[in-house]
Amino acid sequence: MKILRTIAAAAVAALLLTGGPALADEKFLGTVTKITLLGDKAATVVLQAEDGKTIELLVDDQITLEKFKDRRISPGDEIKAKYEVVGGKKHATYFKKPAGC
Repeated sequence: MKILRTIAAAAVAALLLTGGPALADEKFLGTVTKITLLGDKAATVVLQAEDGKTIELLVDDQITLEKFKDRRISPGDEIKAKYEVVGGKKHATYFKKPAGC
């Protein structure tokens, strides 16, 4: 029984130690190329970096959605974004102009 507890404790410790970096937000700096509003609750935004890499993010915070609606953030704007992958989709956790907005 002690062996099983030791193995279980080691497995939990291994998950905690290796799980940290997977939960960290990824960062992206790019230019907005497309904004698609998905009703009042969310939007998808395509960002393109200087090297040509593109990313599509799901944005669902109300403050940013209002900025899309009143065009304070629009295609052509440079954006600093952070995101996490949830269920295979990239959810924005931070989405702002580098100088603020």
